[in-house]
Amino acid sequence: MMTEKDALENVDRIAADVVAKNADEVDRQAKFPRLAVDALAQAGLLGLLSSKEVGGLGLGMRSAALTVERLAHECASTAMVVCMHYAGTAVLEKFGAIGVRKEIAAGKHLTTLAFSEVGSRSQFWAPVSSAALAGDKVTLNARKSWVTSANQADSYVWSSKPLTKAEASTLWFVPRATKGLRVAAGFDGLGLRGNDSGPVTAESATIPATDMLGADGEGFKTMLELVLPFFNVMNAACSVGLMETAILRTVTHATGTQFEHAGSSIADLPTVRAYIARMRIKTDMVKSLLLDTLTAIEAGRPDAVLRVLECKAAAGDTASEVTDLAMRVCGGAAFRKEVGVERAFRDSRAALVMAPTTDVLYEFIGKAVCNMPLF
Repeated sequence: MMTEKDALENVDRIAADVVAKNADEVDRQAKFPRLAVDALAQAGLLGLLSSKEVGGLGLGMRSAALTVERLAHECASTAMVVCMHYAGTAVLEKFGAIGVRKEIAAGKHLTTLAFSEVGSRSQFWAPVSSAALAGDKVTLNARKSWVTSANQADSYVWSSKPLTKAEASTLWFVPRATKGLRVAAGFDGLGLRGNDSGPVTAESATIPATDMLGADGEGFKTMLELVLPFFNVMNAACSVGLMETAILRTVTHATGTQFEHAGSSIADLPTVRAYIARMRIKTDMVKSLLLDTLTAIEAGRPDAVLRVLECKAAAGDTASEVTDLAMRVCGGAAFRKEVGVERAFRDSRAALVMAPTTDVLYEFIGKAVCNMPLF
């Protein structure tokens, strides 16, 4: 049986041999990282969170976060696809049918989250989409605004209003091939260009009532207690990976670029070394917070919820700062793709606006510190 050490060594190998070699093409062509996903599947890493009973690796959130961080070092699009797959897998492991759980464990099924909606925007916990029961079937109607891997995932972990209650939400297992689903064409955006993110519309899409994930009206609880910790931690890990690659590429450029007339490098300038020092310090601070968040969750510490809220907000803001500094140090050369920092600069912006957005998290953190209810 593969250990956590074995799994992370495989992640490192695939990141170097497959992800890194295809990252530029993924970004330039806004191309889904199929080669990377297939390599991860063949290595059993899509089943990292799947229980050993269904053939998975049976690992936890820490392993998932370290996997996402390593992938983000090479390609944030690949990291985000895996992040969403692991978040969906966490729900399916708890509530899904044995068949799909075995398929995920075997690397034969890619899943994702379908929470954000046109009607409630980044407030993903408040779906306005409907679900109506008719016999043993449920009919879904929705306008999902952003779904990672929209055209490539085999299924969506889907949110709707409850069947019988006025508030909260209900979660569903929805295969992408469900009749009545309409998926938008490929994504062509600023950053995370290969993550195939786009709208998914449900128009009288019918699924079995047995594909409810958890109890009716319990989706909100699952989102906050299960999905949010996984997603926030892995999103923060993605930001850390981007900061690490920004530092590496900045140092490579600064030490390797010469002022020929002076016989010195850019790194010989004290101001440049100070900027790089700030990049390193900020990255280490966020990485320490991320690791402490994982420890808090694993130990059941009273501050675990606060740490979950803090880690994504801190990582998103700091990644923007660090990649800003990378662009500044590398100067005009930073605008050339071969230097490698402009992709990290663009990709890092996504964390600020991915729900829960950084501004929403600050509001939650402020309430938590002031001992006020979050909702």
